[in-house]
Amino acid sequence: MKVVINFAMSADGKIALKTRRQTRISNEEDKRRVHQLRNSSDAILVGVETVISDNPKLTVNAKYVKNPRRPVRIVLDSRGRTPRDALVLNGEAPTIIVTNEKCTKEFPNAETIRCGRKEVDIKRLMPFLERLGIEKLMVEGGSRVIWSFLESKIADEVNLFVGSIVIGGEKAPTPAGGEGAASEKTVVELRLVGAKVLGNGVLLRYEVVK
Repeated sequence: MKVVINFAMSADGKIALKTRRQTRISNEEDKRRVHQLRNSSDAILVGVETVISDNPKLTVNAKYVKNPRRPVRIVLDSRGRTPRDALVLNGEAPTIIVTNEKCTKEFPNAETIRCGRKEVDIKRLMPFLERLGIEKLMVEGGSRVIWSFLESKIADEVNLFVGSIVIGGEKAPTPAGGEGAASEKTVVELRLVGAKVLGNGVLLRYEVVK
């Protein structure tokens, strides 16, 4: 399975305001690229915090793609906190909620996978997804999820759009959250494979060094 992490950040490395509220970073050129990437993927994955804070649909917009596909929507939700009125449960595309093994919650318009004792075990999850026919997985966030895919070296590629704004603030979230690297030896190395100007921003493409 190929795993592609995709996100947009400000010129100072932030992905949202200090309140964690999402703000516009991508321009129209990047939005088109993102929806084309979604359309080329078999599944789109986010964490439950992204669902709660942003309530995304995680579908392909016909404005940007002709004959859009319906990639599977996957939410990592260890304790089953996905709201029942969340847009990912609207039935517009297949949806999988991944919880820990103790969680017994079920969700409308969604299948459930139990994987991991306390938190979702993404290393164990990958073979499940492959058996479902998912060959290309797009990871869209949030920051803890992005770090977990990088730190575990499950991710293969990072697509990063840098928008021409500055958000500032010590508490404003950055693309990779979680525990982070404990030392220089545990940082995640990337290899730059492409750079392209998109409108007033820049798209950077990296391979994850494994």
